[in-house]
Amino acid sequence: MVSETIDISPEDIFGLIALSGDAKASYHQAMLLMQEGKKKEAEAAVVAGDATLKEAHAIQTKFVTLEAQGKSATVGVLMVHAQDHLMNTILVKEMLGYMMNMQNEINELKGMDQQ
Repeated sequence: MVSETIDISPEDIFGLIALSGDAKASYHQAMLLMQEGKKKEAEAAVVAGDATLKEAHAIQTKFVTLEAQGKSATVGVLMVHAQDHLMNTILVKEMLGYMMNMQNEINELKGMDQQ
């Protein structure tokens, strides 16, 4: 049962949006680099995206933990928007692994010298 209402700061909400967007941009960059045959650079972009996504996920975990402790927050459109960004970034990350593997096979079949 929820016993306390908390305020979620705009900084946390916009942090979640910005970090999710930055992580997603890193994942898109990784795919573009793979298409160019720049495998090592692509892998580095994935690592950067993962680190940023971890920061975003920490913000969400804070919200979930507070609610599990019986504290809830009024959820507005911005918070829904932030969660939407995070969810989409997680989906992009999940699909990226498959896509990078496929692109690697394509590059090998094309005889591309991957760096």
